[in-house]
Amino acid sequence: QVQLVESGGGLVQAGGSLRLSCVASGNTFSVTSMGWYRQTPGKQRELVATISSDGSTNYADSVKGRFTISRGNAKNIVYLQMNSLKPEDTAVYYCNAYTLARVTYWGQGTQVTVSS
Repeated sequence: QVQLVESGGGLVQAGGSLRLSCVASGNTFSVTSMGWYRQTPGKQRELVATISSDGSTNYADSVKGRFTISRGNAKNIVYLQMNSLKPEDTAVYYCNAYTLARVTYWGQGTQVTVSS
């Protein structure tokens, strides 16, 4: 089992920045990648960014050049630095972890609201 706890969401004006954090606990040795997804009402959850155990990253086209995913010195922490935020970035952001056993875990989500 892997537990994920997100923090850092909030209300920000367009053009502003926020940093989300996700702390993983439990069987973190089995995690091969972590990432961030987001969801708005009535829409499917969508990929924002992922980072693998080797440090390789992947971003949705809509956030490239504005968002950066990274890991802390403790490999069980993942950050999402969000700059130049737009109203369309408003969503609930979920932390995700994928394990060697091909199991996906999710955090409880954190709300990000960008006002115009």
